[in-house]
Amino acid sequence: MTRPRFHLAFPVRDLAEARAFYGQLLGCQEGRSSDEWVDFDFFGHQIVAHLSPSEGGAEGSNCVDGEIVPVRHFGVILEMPEWRDLADALSRAGLDFLIEPGVRFKGQLGEQATLFIRDPSGNTLEFKAFAHDTMVFAR
Repeated sequence: MTRPRFHLAFPVRDLAEARAFYGQLLGCQEGRSSDEWVDFDFFGHQIVAHLSPSEGGAEGSNCVDGEIVPVRHFGVILEMPEWRDLADALSRAGLDFLIEPGVRFKGQLGEQATLFIRDPSGNTLEFKAFAHDTMVFAR
């Protein structure tokens, strides 16, 4: 392990839906599980879908480069070719994008390709890529 792995636990309304979305659609390998939770390998990071049918996704939003972005979201930074492949695969699967694949901060410091989707439980995910890894924390 060259970097520490991130761990995130989040609510889902149905574990079968979570397995279909994260396991089948996004290709995340399933790890340990029980009747109440499922671990997934989310691009090298551990995420855990916890069964919580009544937990809603109340969310605020902020304007980021002209787009309304849900405050509560998680995701991963991919290499640009991986991001393009994922964006294409999600488009082919007919998934509704919350924010369509595109480039944010075009021509500026921190230019990035990004897209936003929601899982079946309403959790918002962002997938992004930078032309150069040094731009991730550039100010």
